[in-house]
Amino acid sequence: MSSNRLIYLPLGGAGEIGMNAYVYGYGRANKERLILVDLGVTFPDMDGTPGVDLIMPDIGWLIDNRDRLDAIFITHAHEDHVGAIGLLWNKLQVPVYARPFTANIARRKLEEQGHDPAIVQVIDSYPDMVELGDLSVGFMPVPHSIPEASGVVIDTPAGRVVHTGDFKLDATPVLGDPFVPEMWEEVAKPGIKALICDSTNVFSPLPGRSEASVGPEIQKLVASASGMVVATTFASNVARLQTLARAGIDAGRSVVLLGRAMKRMVGAGVESGILTDFPQTLQPEDVRDIPRENLMLIVTGSQGERRAASAQLARGKYRGISLKEGDLFLFSSKTIPGNEVGVGRIVNALSEMGVDVVDDSSGLYHVSGHANRPDLEQVHAMMKPQMLIPMHGEHRHLRAHVQLGGMRDIPGAIAPNGTMLDLAGRQPRVVDHVETGRTYLDGNVLIGALDGVVRDRMRLALNGSVMVSVIIDEDDEVTGDAWAETKGLPEKGKHKRLLADEIEEAVNDALGRAKRKVISDDDAIEEMVRRATHQVSMDQVGKKPEVTVLVSRLVAE
Repeated sequence: MSSNRLIYLPLGGAGEIGMNAYVYGYGRANKERLILVDLGVTFPDMDGTPGVDLIMPDIGWLIDNRDRLDAIFITHAHEDHVGAIGLLWNKLQVPVYARPFTANIARRKLEEQGHDPAIVQVIDSYPDMVELGDLSVGFMPVPHSIPEASGVVIDTPAGRVVHTGDFKLDATPVLGDPFVPEMWEEVAKPGIKALICDSTNVFSPLPGRSEASVGPEIQKLVASASGMVVATTFASNVARLQTLARAGIDAGRSVVLLGRAMKRMVGAGVESGILTDFPQTLQPEDVRDIPRENLMLIVTGSQGERRAASAQLARGKYRGISLKEGDLFLFSSKTIPGNEVGVGRIVNALSEMGVDVVDDSSGLYHVSGHANRPDLEQVHAMMKPQMLIPMHGEHRHLRAHVQLGGMRDIPGAIAPNGTMLDLAGRQPRVVDHVETGRTYLDGNVLIGALDGVVRDRMRLALNGSVMVSVIIDEDDEVTGDAWAETKGLPEKGKHKRLLADEIEEAVNDALGRAKRKVISDDDAIEEMVRRATHQVSMDQVGKKPEVTVLVSRLVAE
């Protein structure tokens, strides 16, 4: 029996939806040659990560082992799969492989961070393979909600592994690669050692619908509208953008794209040859003399993002364009769990304007980009894997997917982030657990989730802050009164006096009673002042604020 291992190690994307990063490797234990599939981000929220700009996987383990890493393969251009490539590539510095559309987006992200876009190499899809020692790796075209999505075929001495990436079974996807059963069966012919499979829609009981089913419904809706039409969807869903734009043109409307992300995706589609007949669009400044009933806007912000075009229109005006009573606003998208509040805020603001809002509650104007439960069963039957490892899902998704495979007697394993599996045997085996976590982009600096920066920010948000200044002269005597300033706290406490005045009195009293040994020690002063401030704040306003103490010592000339 070979002593070599075939390892699978998710650093992100397993036990969660988003922030995908999966390590594969083959060789002797702890000496395997490695590849990384995807390097994505997830997005912050004000409740758990206030002020953070992006969240990405902690790739510390991979950095420690980067001398063993041979390449990065990007399955598609969604942010949760490619979004961290520009920010983290410098820590790995290996070739990046992608198909043309994905490569276009990845190169832009590298350029934004000052890296050479030539790092990204475009390769053809299966059966073409990249040879990397004992690994041969290729892209298997799959339908998804973005052009040129791919699974990854990984051939090793221990057998063939298929990493599906994000996919659906759609024979008429409007744009991009259709589902071709014969190609999947061809990939499966040598036998599939392990299927690492998308689990997002394992709880959806009906077969997935085609992207082509959305177009006629959108056309009817746009044609029936009397005022201006505004539609929002995921900026990366280029097929949907094309469907919306054509619906507008067919209804005799001029079409405007609003939002940088949307324009960037359409531009990438044109540059990579995916989009060859996207309808002509106008700039916002060119539409002021066009009657509202002859105008259609396609805008960013389907998930309630505050700075996106949808939110700005809901607040009143964007790029000189405003909504009015009788206009129509279409959400051609699904609200991702966690974004309901932001989307609801926009919907209510539009309602107050008299705008008619149409969402996907009818199921007519949006379809998912992921395989539903019956589709997953079809894939299991086609691929006939020796083992099934679910990924791209929360723990409940992974567990349900293992159970689904078990109905066909396919052994499986639940492997959340940090779980290293050896796939070389007859069944998957846990061989290690790696510390994983999150890295934050905070402004223009990368920080660790456990560095304390965000924790301190949350404490400030929850409890407010107080700054107290104390002056000590050259004889270790307190000079004058302490001075306090509060932030994020009620101005007055329960005694109806200024909270700052109450704190100053308590600190002055404590300083007046302090022994000389305390006054001569800055740390002791800080502790005493902090304790006095906390006591007053808790008594007066019921809060324990963050306290900053400034001790200034005068020096004799």
